[in-house]
Amino acid sequence: MLYIAEIDVMPQKEILDPQGKAVKLGLNNLGILNVSEVRIGKHITLEIDAENKDVAYQMVETSCKKLLANLIMEDFTIKISPKN
Repeated sequence: MLYIAEIDVMPQKEILDPQGKAVKLGLNNLGILNVSEVRIGKHITLEIDAENKDVAYQMVETSCKKLLANLIMEDFTIKISPKN
């Protein structure tokens, strides 16, 4: 069965996010002053062929831990849904 995996990889809260700070400064320069924090991350979509949702999740989790996320500085979340 085909599944769509949506992965969000974000810097950990304790880690400085220079891209986020630059975007916040840009927003302030545009007069948008009520944004208190900006964090920039990655959104990754994978199409996975797996026996079931649990197997698909395990495949994606392994991909995140070994390739897609730097676990020292980033956290990730995974959402798996059947492909329609």
